[in-house]
Amino acid sequence: MDARKSWRARVVRAIHVDAASRPETQALLSVDEMYARRVIDLAMRIAEALIAVGAAANEVTLSASRVTAALGIKPVHIDITFNSLAVSYHGGEADLPFTLIRVVRAPVPDHSKLQQLQALVADIEAGLELGEARARFHRIRRTPFRYRPAVIVLAQGMLAVGVCLLYGTSWMMAAVALLAAGSAALTQRAMARMHVPFFFSQAAGALVVTAFAAATNWLRTHDVPLFDDARPGIIVAAGIVLMLAGMSVVGAAQDAIDGFALTAGGRILDLALLTLGVVIGIVGGVSLAQRLGVGFPLSTAPPELGSGVAQVAGVVVIAVSVAVWNGATARTILVSALLASIAWGGYSAAVAGGIGVPLASGVGALIASFVGTLIAHRLHVPSIAVTTAAIVPMVPGSVVYRGLLGIVEAENDPTPLLLAFSELLQAGAIGLALASGASLGLFLGAPVRDTLQSVVRRRGRIR
Repeated sequence: MDARKSWRARVVRAIHVDAASRPETQALLSVDEMYARRVIDLAMRIAEALIAVGAAANEVTLSASRVTAALGIKPVHIDITFNSLAVSYHGGEADLPFTLIRVVRAPVPDHSKLQQLQALVADIEAGLELGEARARFHRIRRTPFRYRPAVIVLAQGMLAVGVCLLYGTSWMMAAVALLAAGSAALTQRAMARMHVPFFFSQAAGALVVTAFAAATNWLRTHDVPLFDDARPGIIVAAGIVLMLAGMSVVGAAQDAIDGFALTAGGRILDLALLTLGVVIGIVGGVSLAQRLGVGFPLSTAPPELGSGVAQVAGVVVIAVSVAVWNGATARTILVSALLASIAWGGYSAAVAGGIGVPLASGVGALIASFVGTLIAHRLHVPSIAVTTAAIVPMVPGSVVYRGLLGIVEAENDPTPLLLAFSELLQAGAIGLALASGASLGLFLGAPVRDTLQSVVRRRGRIR
């Protein structure tokens, strides 16, 4: 009889959960309300600053949670919805809950400040006191952008030079691209001072670049010396890369994969509108050039790349330019240049393997993101900073240009119109591949990085 009851008890335990086996709910320690508010306020301000400098939503949530937990305030609930941030805390049944809400301004990448904020969160976890943490945060918040506006404009111009190097153009074409990109950047800065929405700034910048390309084409058709072998399409492609390089494609894809649907949706819609602004500027400029008799030569074949040395030089110049544009430190700039070279090598090998440009772009972004995740923490640089700079050389500027030019040239002929739309679809596929590859690299690299760190810590304790 006892054996039967014992057997029955084992069966019941195998099917049902024993309530007595559950851990008892521990009483939350009483926390001073003013102290809790100060901690929540600090976490809120750090989270707001992280969003403002371009961090992904998941990183913002984790950082705020780490700050509150390290300072003894938990559990805390954090909600991010693209342009607003809410942090809630309920100490216990006898305490009144309270919630802080902030509206976040549009993100402007500042990877130097992002690096300082990440270091502050790590130091708080290591035992930094609340008062010192608040003082240090205010010093970080008041830190100006690392580079002067003239340096940023020069970096934007050098990005276009990097694209010209990538395609092996002449020094004259590189000089024209530098002037075109610099003029577009100055135009956008002037419109920003007048508080013009960035959608129109994108269109105006693209129109300026197209005007330089049209002037170059006019000089080429009139046999002006030094412009005999001019390639105006490369100038437009460089301008497109310039306009698209400042968009947070990686952050938007990462938010979508991490489950922050509202934030990802807002960022993706923002990206779509800004890309549409570039399209309007390019199409308007090309159409105007045609009416003025300086239309662009249409070629369905992709432009030829330069020599291997020229490609590496172009990739490095582009990555360094993007890193400076985003306010990166010297260490981040060096890592970005190295990572861009590695990513371009993976992309070139994949293209040579015949898997197609979109998949090859995803492979290059995956390599850049994975390697960047492994080395970023070790070198104390933001992984999103080096990844963003490394994938810009693979942005499909020339593909977008060919598609838009084909639409303008097609008029009422359906065959060229379909070919043009196929080019734009390929550009969209490349963009999705870049975003997906970068996000997948972050996802795969994080557990490998954590494993390597734990192995290093264990070896250190053994020694």
